[in-house]
Amino acid sequence: MWLTVVLIVAYFLLLAAVARITARRADNDSFYSARRRSPWWAVAFGMLGASLSGVTFVSVPGMVRAADMTYMQMCLGFIPGYALVAFILLPVYYRLGTTSIYAFLDRRFGITAYRTGSAFFLLSKLLGASVRLYLVCLILQSIVFDALGFPFWLTATLCLLLIWLYTHRGGIATIVWTDCLQTLVLLVALILIISALLTAEGWGIGEAVRQVRQSSMSRIFEFTDWSSRQYFWKQFLSGAFIVVVMTGLDQDMMQKNLTCRTLHESQKNMLVNGLLYVPVNLLFLSLGVMMYIFAAHHAIDLPASGDEVLPMLCGGGYLGKAALAFFTLGIVAAALSSADSALTALTTSTCIDIFNRPSDERLRRIVHIGMAALVLLVILAFRALNSTSVIDAVYVIASYTYGPLLGLFAFGLFVPDRFRPAPRAIPFICIIAPLLCYGLSTFTAARFGYHFGYELLLLNGAITALGLWCAKGSQRK
Repeated sequence: MWLTVVLIVAYFLLLAAVARITARRADNDSFYSARRRSPWWAVAFGMLGASLSGVTFVSVPGMVRAADMTYMQMCLGFIPGYALVAFILLPVYYRLGTTSIYAFLDRRFGITAYRTGSAFFLLSKLLGASVRLYLVCLILQSIVFDALGFPFWLTATLCLLLIWLYTHRGGIATIVWTDCLQTLVLLVALILIISALLTAEGWGIGEAVRQVRQSSMSRIFEFTDWSSRQYFWKQFLSGAFIVVVMTGLDQDMMQKNLTCRTLHESQKNMLVNGLLYVPVNLLFLSLGVMMYIFAAHHAIDLPASGDEVLPMLCGGGYLGKAALAFFTLGIVAAALSSADSALTALTTSTCIDIFNRPSDERLRRIVHIGMAALVLLVILAFRALNSTSVIDAVYVIASYTYGPLLGLFAFGLFVPDRFRPAPRAIPFICIIAPLLCYGLSTFTAARFGYHFGYELLLLNGAITALGLWCAKGSQRK
C-alpha cells in the first residue's frame, strides 16, 4: 500500500511542477485559450488521455465478458467522426475566432439558442465529470484511503483540491501539458499491468497474442443480428456521431483544440487523435480477454460486474504487489486528465456564455472555485444515495443532453441562414426532443423488444432539428 501512496504523492508533485512552469505570466487569455500557442502534437496526445477516463480504464477490459471485443466497431467509427469534426466544425470555429464554441449558436440563431446550448453543455458536463470522478474516488477509497482511516468526503475533497490547485492559474495552458503527462502515465500503467499479467501467467508476447486470437471473446464484428446493440452499423455510425457530439460540440474537448496555432495544425491534431484511439482501446480490450483467461486458468471467482474484475485482480494480489500500484496510478491519471479539463471548461462556459465577462479575472477565480465545490457536492450526493442505478441514470441523462446540441448545430450548419426558428421556441424544442426519445425508447422496448443503443443520439438530434424546421420563419439578416 505504501508504494501506491508514494507513487500518488510523487505524481501530484510532478503535476504541480508542470503547472508551475506552464502558469508563468498567466492571465485570462492563457487560462481560456493558451494564447493559441499549443503544439498540435501535445494537444493530440493529451486529448487521448482526456477521452480515456478512469471509468474507461476499468470498464473497457471488463466489458469483453458480455460483449466480446465488439467495442472496436465503435472505435473504428471514431475515425470518420474525427474527420467530420476536423473538416466541418473546426473551420467554423476558427472563422469565428472565439473561445466558446457556442458563440456559433449566437451568430446563427441569437442569444436564446446560445444560452440554451451552453446550459445543456453545463448540465451534461457537470453530471458526467462528477460521476467519473466519483467512481474513481470509490476505487481509491477502497484501495488506499480506507486503510489510512480517511473518510470518503475527505478523499473526494482532496482530489478536487489538487485539481483546483494545478489548474486555477494556468487553466487550459496548463492542462495541455498536464494532460500529456497524464496520458503517458496512463499508457505506461496499462502496459505494466499487461506485463504483470503475462508474468503471472508465464506468457511471452507471442503466446499472449495467440491466446487472445483463439479466445471466443476476441470476436469484433457483429453483422447478423440487426436488433443487437452490438450490430456493426449501429456501433460504427454511433461511434462517428458520438465523436461529433462529445468532441466536436463539447466545449471541454474543443477548447483544447482551439489552442493550436492554426486551423491546419488543429486538424492534424484531430486526425492523429482519432487514429491513436484505435490501438489504445485494442490494448484495453486485449487486457480484458487475457484477464478472463487468467481467472479461468486459476479458478478465480470473479465478481458479477465487469467493472470490478480488473480492480479485484490488481488489488487481490493475483498479479503481484506492483500491479496494484500501477493500477491505482493509471486510474488517477485517467481521472484527472478528464476532470481537470472539465473543470476548466465549466468555468470558461460560465464566465463567457452565461455572464459574458471573459476579461473579469476575479469572476473567473470565483467561478472556478464554485465549480469545484459544485462537483464535490454532486459527488457527495451520489455517495449519500449509494446506488449504482443512480450513476447509470445520470449517464443516460447526460447522453440525452447531447442530442439537442447535435440538432442545433446540424440545423445551423446545413439549413440556409435565412431560415431561423422562433427564438422562444428553441428552449422548448430542446427539452421536448429528449423526452420524446425517452418515450419512444420505452415503447419500442416494451412493444417490439427493440432496445435503442447509441443510435438514440441520432434520433434525438433529428427530432430537435425537425422541431427547429417546423418553428422556422424566413428572415434575412
